[in-house]
Amino acid sequence: MAKRDYYEVLGVGRSADEGEIKKAYRKLAIKYHPDKNPGDASAEDKFKEAAEAYEVLSDTQKRRQYDQFGHAGARGAGGFGGGQSMNMDDIFSQFGDIFGGAFGGGGGFGGGGGRGRARQVKGTNLRIKVKLTLEEIAAGVQKKVKVLKLVPADGVDFTDCGTCGGVGQVRRVTNTFLGQMQTTGTCPTCNGTGKSIRNKPKDTDEYGMRRQEEVVTINIPAGVEDGMQLSMAGYGNSAPFGGINGDLLVVIEEVEHDVLKRNGKNLHYDLYINFADAALGANTEVPLIDGRAKIKIDPGTQSGKIVRLKGKGLPAVDSYGNGDLLVNINVWTPQKLSNEEQALLEKLREADNFKPNPSYRDKGFFQKVKEMFT
Repeated sequence: MAKRDYYEVLGVGRSADEGEIKKAYRKLAIKYHPDKNPGDASAEDKFKEAAEAYEVLSDTQKRRQYDQFGHAGARGAGGFGGGQSMNMDDIFSQFGDIFGGAFGGGGGFGGGGGRGRARQVKGTNLRIKVKLTLEEIAAGVQKKVKVLKLVPADGVDFTDCGTCGGVGQVRRVTNTFLGQMQTTGTCPTCNGTGKSIRNKPKDTDEYGMRRQEEVVTINIPAGVEDGMQLSMAGYGNSAPFGGINGDLLVVIEEVEHDVLKRNGKNLHYDLYINFADAALGANTEVPLIDGRAKIKIDPGTQSGKIVRLKGKGLPAVDSYGNGDLLVNINVWTPQKLSNEEQALLEKLREADNFKPNPSYRDKGFFQKVKEMFT
């Protein structure tokens, strides 16, 4: 089933600012929250759909990528909607900024009667560059790359924080002239994670993490451009305490083609022909991404003419159909001549048909210009 436009999901315009997007998401999250709609699968789907839309539109970089390339750009090679979906932990991890603890922390929906929820730790993102040829860009490609990422070491073990009991928050009671005041804050021992390390293997960091090389398969859609960044959700550094993995950011680096030049979806090719072919006409071939194509040079073709081969360019990530191949025709002037060639051209030079006759030399042209200014 095709995904709905994220702006449509949240009910905001494409020019909506950060505050409008946050407000719209908060309204939908309250309306469709599972605690308010127990057993309602449709409400849960809308709850997740709104969270997915907010996850993209609230991030400046992801939003720019979505605006330019649609769902394929936001998805990248494996983000939300690319075979993966947001789970409830992903969604509730957003709520600290949106609801200030109203959900899953200090009361409200999902709060367990005010028990609170430990802060979900997220791993850091990784960024890599992937070089692609025009042939790979035209067809889309699957790449296997090695990444060095943080992962939990074998044998690492955690337990609930002894200070907060695993909830990530502590209550403080302060005596004031109005009486006792109770406040809730982040646990200073575990920084809100609710966990502490019990067994840390050697050669690991303070959280029992170590760097490990992994092979990641990246499915790159056809039509990507140089500098475009794809996001693979969950393929970045792992998080301690069983948290949410970071993302793998894949930056596209386009390898320059030997003869074809790219301009968006269109390709350009410089074709050089000799004077005889330009004057008499000819049939020739030009290179394509995946082969060659025959084109006809009409008699009397001038240097600078462009022949357009429709649909022989590149696909676009955000639209249907291919661009075109634009063949720029250049008449080649020989730099060295034999005596016979020079004698032949000397005869042709004086022929009336070989003298330039551009439109501005027409008899009526100067008279028309004079009339325009008098």
